[in-house]
Amino acid sequence: MKTVSSLLNEEWYKRYKRISKLNIRSSIYDVTNRCNLRCKGCFFFSSGEHKAAPEEMDIGKWETFIHGEMARGVNLAILIGGEPTLCLDRVEVFYSRLPTFCATNGLIKVPRDRFPHMMVGISLWGDEEDEKTLRGRDTFSISSRHYAGDPHAYYLYTITPKQMGKIERLVKKIRDVGLKVHMQLLSNDEGVDQFFWTPEQLKDMRNEMDHMLDQYPDTVISSKYYHRIITTGKMLDRSFGWDECPSVTEPLDKRDPGPKRLIGFIRWASDLKTMHRCCTSETRDCSTCKDGAAHMSWVMVNKRAHIRSEEDLKGWIEVYEMFAKLYQFIPW
Repeated sequence: MKTVSSLLNEEWYKRYKRISKLNIRSSIYDVTNRCNLRCKGCFFFSSGEHKAAPEEMDIGKWETFIHGEMARGVNLAILIGGEPTLCLDRVEVFYSRLPTFCATNGLIKVPRDRFPHMMVGISLWGDEEDEKTLRGRDTFSISSRHYAGDPHAYYLYTITPKQMGKIERLVKKIRDVGLKVHMQLLSNDEGVDQFFWTPEQLKDMRNEMDHMLDQYPDTVISSKYYHRIITTGKMLDRSFGWDECPSVTEPLDKRDPGPKRLIGFIRWASDLKTMHRCCTSETRDCSTCKDGAAHMSWVMVNKRAHIRSEEDLKGWIEVYEMFAKLYQFIPW
């Protein structure tokens, strides 16, 4: 019988034991329906989620709500929007009570005197040309000034097909301002011309991402197994999609049979009552989803399936470590 201990040497078994004790229980929260950008392909606006529920304005109700979330076992709050930095009082209610991650476009700096250790993920959608096409402005020039050298911030680089052969320049720019970078792929929810992926492009991009990890291991937070999964949509002998996704809001999940899933996961709207379908878009075709966190979670909840070979189990460990680093459960 194959077991974790039988497949791993001493070094890898120690790595496994470190992450096996984490017991991460996350949920996602829309802090606000507003944003200071309107990006083409942003799932929040393209699916109409910003109109799903009115914002709760009473900060006392946010406090009561978060205590309820903690009571049901949440130990990681992932804050999205809209743009969370538009409502720092709501962000503070989370941060003062439990581990908190804030996703931001970086145009407004998170004040570190108020949030000294909060992990901040800064969105980046390509080089200057792509950012202007998709987001209306070059955000890196602003966000890099705000967060240069910040040990609790990194770039979430959403790579587009037009970035082929260009990502090294951006990785170097990120390295030169003293930050880390994690990569995922654009899902192109709004069908922007020339931003659809072809199978050939995905294969080439996987090779390019692997090369970045080899060349810049102190800057790129990733794994080659993760690259393979997000570019192929395949894990072991299975394909990603609605029948496999673990990041569906638990009370809304009526799949039968249900797949392995995140325990207790809910994505809450900003009225603190409405629940969204999943971690991304209400309207996205799951077969086209390239969301990095959803694919990471898919790997993480399927540990048992990876206990079939040393290579498979090491891939699972690397993905779990990557997730834990990105949300500050273990150090870089």
